[in-house]
Amino acid sequence: MVNIMSRIILCIDMDAFFASVEQKANPRLRGKAIGVIGSGARTVITTASYEARKFGVKTGMNIWEAKKACPHLILVIANNARYTHTCKGLEEIYSRFTPDVEIYSIDEAFLDVTATHHLFGGPEEIGRSIKRSIKEAFGINCTVGIAPNILLAKLVSDIAKPDGLRWIKPEDVEGLMEDLPVKELWGIGAKITERLAVLGIRTCGELGRAPSSLLRSKFGIYGETLKAMGKGICSRHVQAKPEDARSIGHSMTLPRDIRERKEIEAYLFKLSEMVGRRARKHGYMGKTIVLVIRYADFETFSRQSMLLDFTNDTHDVYEGAITLLNGIHLKDKIRLLGVSLSTLIHDPHQLPLIEEERKRKAVLRAMDYVNDRYGEFKLTWGSYIAREREAGVISPSWKPSGVKSVHLK
Repeated sequence: MVNIMSRIILCIDMDAFFASVEQKANPRLRGKAIGVIGSGARTVITTASYEARKFGVKTGMNIWEAKKACPHLILVIANNARYTHTCKGLEEIYSRFTPDVEIYSIDEAFLDVTATHHLFGGPEEIGRSIKRSIKEAFGINCTVGIAPNILLAKLVSDIAKPDGLRWIKPEDVEGLMEDLPVKELWGIGAKITERLAVLGIRTCGELGRAPSSLLRSKFGIYGETLKAMGKGICSRHVQAKPEDARSIGHSMTLPRDIRERKEIEAYLFKLSEMVGRRARKHGYMGKTIVLVIRYADFETFSRQSMLLDFTNDTHDVYEGAITLLNGIHLKDKIRLLGVSLSTLIHDPHQLPLIEEERKRKAVLRAMDYVNDRYGEFKLTWGSYIAREREAGVISPSWKPSGVKSVHLK
């Protein structure tokens, strides 16, 4: 077994990914302060170019905040097809250097090159080759962090941004961590940072030296993980193959609050089709349907029911969601809807005995093929076309492979 501190992990982090792709596609945007947004009324800044970041524009800002920080900001509506196409191309580049590739999100990946780096001139040469290949293929930049584990590789890539490459070796870890603020570590958010500060712990060096008993008393078993993180230790491996999913779900913040039944049904079908299609693509069937509703005042609740049999048929998912909706007395307008399929098994791909079911399965396969090739909802059921077709912003956690719950803003 390879020692966890003798592994060689690369973190490839694209620089202002959505914005960079848009600037490459449109030369008039190059060198300009741009913010990528969705097309809905409630959209926010999904990614800002580095030119915009200089003025304080950040991901998650609403438009008026971004415009206040940068009055000359150019707003660009997201083109999801461009981003997904690029992400798939990036995965092909990574796979040239190792089979151990984890696409962590649409703009970030981890590569374990422990067993292959000697074939390509070493870790730094792999990093340089990847940067060069991405630049040649897509005209955009990335930053490469190289370290003994995922935690440190992610940290180093953040430090080296933008368009950087840095390698932290095991003997350099202690010096790097000593004065590093704990908030810089991947996985330590504002709340944990505040709780650690109350204990007098502000740097990773202090966290690594903190008594285990103190951390356990304040954070439970997670205290041991925090102490290890303070020392730059992380045992998580690159997950080259996606783990079995527990559920497949999609949710959508609506472009406006709705109450009309026909509008609700249209969005539920759209979500059900996204769930069913993803389940079919990755070979899953489920038996539990979950419906999530968020009112205009942000009150959120869910309802679930068990189907008679396992399915990945869009219509079965939709009918299950409608049945749940029928049992709810809506007291306010709806801001968000979500549908998910759980209690999953692997699809045995058995041929249905009933001819009508065989035909419907064939139709679903044909529709999936068209939509996989030409884009979401290029082909859909005519009776369920929504009155408004709202293009959402692709989730930054989207992956070109694997099963993932997705929220569209």
